[in-house]
Amino acid sequence: MLKLFRHKPYSVSFSLLVVSIALSIWLLLRVVLSVQVGLSQLSIKELIGIFVNGFWFDISALAYLVVPWLLISLLMPNILRSKRWVNHIRWGVAGILTFCLLFGAVSEYIFWQEFTTRFNFIAVDYLIYTNEVIGNIRESYPVPLILVGIALIAFLIVFTLSKVIRFETQQRSAKRKLGLALMTISLPLLSFQFTNVDQMAFSKNAYANELSGNGVFSFSAAARRNELDYDQFYKTIPQSHALSVLKSVGVNRKTTSAIIAAENSGLLKSAKHSGADLDANLAPFKRRPKNVVLISVESLSAEYLGTYGNQENLTPYLNQLAGESLVFDKVFATGTRTVRGLDALSIAIPPIPGQAIVHRPNTDHLATIGELLEVKGYSTFFIYGGYGVFDSMNKYFKGNDYQVIDRTDFDKATIQSENVWGVDDESLFNNSLHILDQNVKSQKPFFAHIMTTSNHRPYTYPENKIDLPQGTRRGAVKYTDYAIGQFMEKAKTKPWFKDTLFVIVADHCASVAGKTKLPVAKYHIPLFFYAPDLLPAGHYTRMASQIDIVPTLLDLLGTSDAQHFYGQSMFEAARKQLPERTFVSNYQALGYYKENTLIVLSPKQEVEAYRIDPVSLEAVAAPIDHRLMNEAIAYYQTAARAYKHGELKEFID
Repeated sequence: MLKLFRHKPYSVSFSLLVVSIALSIWLLLRVVLSVQVGLSQLSIKELIGIFVNGFWFDISALAYLVVPWLLISLLMPNILRSKRWVNHIRWGVAGILTFCLLFGAVSEYIFWQEFTTRFNFIAVDYLIYTNEVIGNIRESYPVPLILVGIALIAFLIVFTLSKVIRFETQQRSAKRKLGLALMTISLPLLSFQFTNVDQMAFSKNAYANELSGNGVFSFSAAARRNELDYDQFYKTIPQSHALSVLKSVGVNRKTTSAIIAAENSGLLKSAKHSGADLDANLAPFKRRPKNVVLISVESLSAEYLGTYGNQENLTPYLNQLAGESLVFDKVFATGTRTVRGLDALSIAIPPIPGQAIVHRPNTDHLATIGELLEVKGYSTFFIYGGYGVFDSMNKYFKGNDYQVIDRTDFDKATIQSENVWGVDDESLFNNSLHILDQNVKSQKPFFAHIMTTSNHRPYTYPENKIDLPQGTRRGAVKYTDYAIGQFMEKAKTKPWFKDTLFVIVADHCASVAGKTKLPVAKYHIPLFFYAPDLLPAGHYTRMASQIDIVPTLLDLLGTSDAQHFYGQSMFEAARKQLPERTFVSNYQALGYYKENTLIVLSPKQEVEAYRIDPVSLEAVAAPIDHRLMNEAIAYYQTAARAYKHGELKEFID
């Protein structure tokens, strides 16, 4: 090493130094992530593609990032190039850039732990909610130590390089300045023209595709594509054909005005039913529930529950409760984030591409279950353990006539513990019980949607509650199970308990990483209907979607409003033997799973098909079934257009 330092320094340009450091850091990150995924998950051909494709994306990202330094080199007067203080500034800037590149790589690594993807539109969203996101990171990781480590490594890199290279100081000729000017203009233009984030999809292995990407490039692409217009990016069919296809599979969605007209003409039964006149078609319920408590549990994959095969005893209470509940064996989440789950559990719409509807503008007075029930005299609540400003949750639910309560509304004395993401689930449930008890005084039935937070990084909760350590997903799952148990035991003492249906469901799974774009098994979520006075225990064995829960609840409550939705009332679907199907998605890929076949619609009008093993849910590529493809298109196309054209609004005089 000493001999190396004594060697005459190599002369390089500042821009070349930046490019070399960036390429080295990004290559190292790609190697680390590949090893973490597991080389057994990747073929030799895929590994080669990861690094070849990855180099292409790295160069394409640098085509933009190097522009400022080319401009500085172009505009700097020749007289300053050899100044000693200018050289010190160059090395100082090199140190700052190295720190930033390392910080970006560490940030990508942390993001990968959560989502197993390069930066995407989720990362773009997180820039808006810096308090929650930065606070979450601070509580989950030793941030000061990480920053000191990054700074130390950046210093060592720059110090070492300063011993073996020096910056060019020769005068810039007119010819060379012209070359720099041409590079400054042409590099970003060429990158824009020839590089597209869709080129990441070079294989059928989702791991390989994500590993080949570049975080800076994919982040920029996500910022541009935060909203994906279905008609522009996806395969379409004539709208009349789409509506005909939906009708053929039992979807005959009606607008509010059509439903009101039918009710007024007597074609539909009144929305006000007593427990005694329960439609026999809605068996196995003995009588209608008066109230509904919908608990959407953060990130609760079905694989964590003993009822669905887990042997770790992470959910002892829910395992017990399953023996007293109607358990739905094959229900699948529509997406990968809480806002997707909230879409499904409020407006029951297939997951249209881009942002979830909860997070979009102009979402007031939609035909949500809360809006529909509020009109019929229910007290409707959205009770959240975190800050409802995150992902526009407060705005969305308030705009749809829910009474919104989040952590800022809880009396501090009622909170056992909290982190930046939310209060502990016990405190959330205790406050919820108080709210529901207060509602009894109004003598109004209630619909309460309670959203938990404890099963989310940083996975902290009150001490001495369970036998697993804090800071782990397994511990958080077991604590949430404990908190649900405490809530249920207290609810049993309430006078409104015997008339209440409790629905326990996940908002989404803990992880959706897999070799395929949409690994079906990673969307499998639990769903329990618990109402011991109203409903015998058992199992619902048909496949269903998260969007089927809302129309099912509206049917059980005796309204005609289930006809607003794309989802099926599950008991009616079983009685009529309607086709079983479900919907899974990420922010770009839209999946339609039916008859052991998964149809995947992607941007650039691409369509893929996979044969799904009914037991393992493993996928293999298959020929496209055009009937199923048209059904998939019909659902997603009509849903996207309905939102775009305001047809999801609840127009009530």
